[in-house]
Amino acid sequence: MMNTQNTSISIAVVQGNFTVGDLQANADRVISAIEQARAAGADLLLTPELALSGYPPEDLLLRPDFYRACARETGRIVAASKGICVVLGHPAEADEGYFNAASVIIDGRLETTYHKHLLPNYEVFDEERYFEAGLVPCVFELKGTRFGVTICADLWEAAPAALARAAGAQAILSLNASPFHMNKQQRRHQVLRDRVGENGLPILYCNMVGGQDELVFDGASFAINADGGLAYRSASFEERLDVVRFEDGRWVSDVRTEPRPLEAEVYEALKWGVRDYLGKNRFPGVIIGLSGGVDSALTLAIAVDALGADRVRAVMMPSPYTAQMSLDDSREMVRRLGVRYDEIPIESAMKVFADLLAPQFKGLPEDTTEENLQSRIRGMILMALSNKTGAIVLTTGNKSEMATGYATLYGDMAGGFAVLKDLYKTFVYRLSSWRNGVGGVIPQNIIDRPPSAELKPGQKDQDSLPPYEVLDAIIEAYMERDESPREIIAAGFPENDVRRTVAMLKRNEYKRRQAPVGIRVTQRGFGRDWRYPITSRYQDEF
Repeated sequence: MMNTQNTSISIAVVQGNFTVGDLQANADRVISAIEQARAAGADLLLTPELALSGYPPEDLLLRPDFYRACARETGRIVAASKGICVVLGHPAEADEGYFNAASVIIDGRLETTYHKHLLPNYEVFDEERYFEAGLVPCVFELKGTRFGVTICADLWEAAPAALARAAGAQAILSLNASPFHMNKQQRRHQVLRDRVGENGLPILYCNMVGGQDELVFDGASFAINADGGLAYRSASFEERLDVVRFEDGRWVSDVRTEPRPLEAEVYEALKWGVRDYLGKNRFPGVIIGLSGGVDSALTLAIAVDALGADRVRAVMMPSPYTAQMSLDDSREMVRRLGVRYDEIPIESAMKVFADLLAPQFKGLPEDTTEENLQSRIRGMILMALSNKTGAIVLTTGNKSEMATGYATLYGDMAGGFAVLKDLYKTFVYRLSSWRNGVGGVIPQNIIDRPPSAELKPGQKDQDSLPPYEVLDAIIEAYMERDESPREIIAAGFPENDVRRTVAMLKRNEYKRRQAPVGIRVTQRGFGRDWRYPITSRYQDEF
């Protein structure tokens, strides 16, 4: 029987951007949130999963000294928590091993610590590598209400919530570091509604926000009542502190942010990924090689929106095959955005390499070797500018190109961060059109013209690849859904296109291993959650 009559508990949800390994600064953020929560009259502060360490700390979690440092900062937070309850996410060392933990701190005392039960070992997660699994539920009482504590994946299966209810919980506080991918929020809501339906316990879900290498966390914290109704929804991609009340067994909040269109969510994810990668790694700015094509145009728009025009530099490196419209469109775009722009023609460098290699290539026909030399000359120029200025090169390749190897090692793949790495070419066009709907920064001609690498006369992407609508659908089926070529063909795709696409995808794993890290926005990207062997003779089912 719930004993919540005439009770009202105010809970401050800190949707914070925590930096992996910056323990003192992360603790300072939590302490600042404690002060804000007190000022707002909150009884309790709820942090995200592993807020103290940032998420994911990866192999920092194998270092005993890392846990000792976390323990020292946890002690500082405990000392700062007089007059309030704090539920803090942090790594913890115990006699049984290392744990993904949430400590309940009440009025300057550490009352109890919960250890995460379910350690995900799929997609981008590998927590079994680092942590032991907890077995015991955690329920604590505050102002007459008993709250259960869970951590992220604990609510994606039924058992931890059921254990909390059996231990007397009347509501659940969930700490999360749940990375963004397209349509993830709808899935979260449904999973928690399933848990609520099974146990009748209202759930408050606090999520992290910000970029960490290839991952981006979208925040979008929320609360679901026992009837399945959504009582609170925070904004996505905003660092903020919201106060949610628990009154008479229900969550109550005035914060109910409307969800944004998918394109807006993806664009925000890319902006946060760029901004935090530069900010957290202290790069002064970015350099982007423009081509007159849609990929480099969208990358430039995202970079300016994320960093401001003063931290972005665009470089156009025309060859004899560069169309005048590519130059005109690039000049127009940088004029609209107000970034520094330089043109460095590469024809003279092409001639030097041609002369240098002529004795070696004697009697051999021209082929992609000469095309790739152009790309590598451009890569050398961009990296030289990067070395001289300290700015990082943003590569402009998309997921379709990464899948098929339609990119040049040490050429257009040269750089430090790949903004569009997890965007299919079809979505690049879709996102570019959406961005122009917000404000026309990309010349329409860039979006409308057929894509081309412009490495030889009259070249078009579709000379070498299936139509992007077909190509992207095949890649998504094979790579994201693990469908066999036989199943993809049975779904109506041309067998020749399927065979070509799968062969290119498998053949180019060695290239992807050498590609820069890039922002993950789909359920499976070429990064942490794609671990295929370079050397493999597996024959797919046709």
